[in-house]
Amino acid sequence: VQLVESGGDLVQPGGSLRLSCAASVFAFTMYTIRWYRQAPGSEREWVASVLTDDGSTYFTDSVKGRFTISRDNAKNTVYLQMNSLKPEDTAVYYCNAQRLGNNYWGQGTQVTVSS
Repeated sequence: VQLVESGGDLVQPGGSLRLSCAASVFAFTMYTIRWYRQAPGSEREWVASVLTDDGSTYFTDSVKGRFTISRDNAKNTVYLQMNSLKPEDTAVYYCNAQRLGNNYWGQGTQVTVSS
């Protein structure tokens, strides 16, 4: 299983970015996909999830109303749309795919929010 994140960039506060997570995996629809982030000096934290069956989405409180997560099963890709970005959103963002007892991670993409 290979996960490749992309879309990270330097953006000003209030700006938007869309991150992508492209998965090379059989039966992609059976994987729950999560985004995590890790800021310098901090532990990795969960940001958002999209489930397998009905595509339900969940978000950590700090990004609710600003971030959305979606999956395109035809392209084996999950997107994280980030709006109204704040400096505290600065981090490396990681994609995670989970099914049964297996967890897979991408290499991460850097998001920097700064003026």
